[in-house]
Amino acid sequence: MTAIQTVSLSFFRFAPGIDKLWAFSMMGLARPAMRHTSGLEFWKLCGSGTGEGFTPVPNTSVYAILAVWSDTDAARTQTQTAPAFRRYTRRAIEHWTIFLSPVAARGSWSGVHPFRAVPGASPAPVAALTRASIRPSVALRFWRRVPDISKVIGSDRNVLFKIGIGEVPWLHQITFSVWPDSLSMAHFARRDGPHARAIRAVREGDWFSEELYARFRVIGDRGTWHGQRPLERLGISA
Repeated sequence: MTAIQTVSLSFFRFAPGIDKLWAFSMMGLARPAMRHTSGLEFWKLCGSGTGEGFTPVPNTSVYAILAVWSDTDAARTQTQTAPAFRRYTRRAIEHWTIFLSPVAARGSWSGVHPFRAVPGASPAPVAALTRASIRPSVALRFWRRVPDISKVIGSDRNVLFKIGIGEVPWLHQITFSVWPDSLSMAHFARRDGPHARAIRAVREGDWFSEELYARFRVIGDRGTWHGQRPLERLGISA
């Protein structure tokens, strides 16, 4: 039986001062350790944006590691014991990791297709990830759209967790959100408003040089964010 690929997305918050500087330096220095992590198929080190995260202004306190693992056991074990993850955890004042199973994916990321989706119904809750490389010539127009989208996401009572992260500020943007079910996620994506208008503008204007959209089944988490477990109200076990 083929092992089911598991994706982990780990968030780390750092205190002002030396720990924030350390976290920023690790965007480059952590790469050798990540490359030598057993069971790791694909990974990205990311910074984040301020506010809801969907802004061009970096939040130098929050960093993330997206990792794709060969199976669930590798994901759960290595996010606790692998050297890079242990260093982040020791220095962070708070950390939260969510574990995901891909159910749908289209598009590419850095020229590869990182997620092996297993199609089928998505038991609640679900998560969505979008990633895009923004063409420099339209970056200003793109970021003018983002504050309105951020406001809509932030005011939606259905969303359990949302953040904007990225590999390269202003040009490589990732949005990640967790929803109680597929219906509420689809309703937000399809209803008319800033989000829908921005999607239409992107499609019509060819703003992205590369893009990826993926949907996941949430299979667990570990840690806290802002002192709480984002999945706790749904009764999802760690």
